[in-house]
Amino acid sequence: MATIKAKELVSSNSVVVFSKSYCPFCVSVKKLLDQLGANYKTVELDLEGDGSEIQAALAEWTGQRTVPNVFIGGKHIGGCDSTTGMHKEGKLVPLLTEAGSVKASA
Repeated sequence: MATIKAKELVSSNSVVVFSKSYCPFCVSVKKLLDQLGANYKTVELDLEGDGSEIQAALAEWTGQRTVPNVFIGGKHIGGCDSTTGMHKEGKLVPLLTEAGSVKASA
C-alpha cells in the first residue's frame, strides 16, 4: 500500500519532498525550493500515520533510506546533498521549470 501511495504522490505532483519536520537537511531543501519559488508537495513522514511504511517503501523503490527524498518531474533526485549540488551546478532550476514547478523567468 505504501509503495502505491508514494508512487501516486510522485506521479500527481511535479515536485515531492518526502521529509521529516524536525530534520535540518529537509528544512534546508525546503528553504532552497522556497527561495527558488518552486511549487512542491511536502510529505512529513514523522506526521503521517503510515510514514514509516512510506519511508520503507521509498527505500525499496529508490535505494535511499534517508530524508529528504526528493522527486522532480517523477524522477528521483536524491537527498539534500544531491539537490543542493544540482543547484550549485545550475541544473536544479531548469529541472524545476521543465517539471512545471517554477515559472520560466522572462
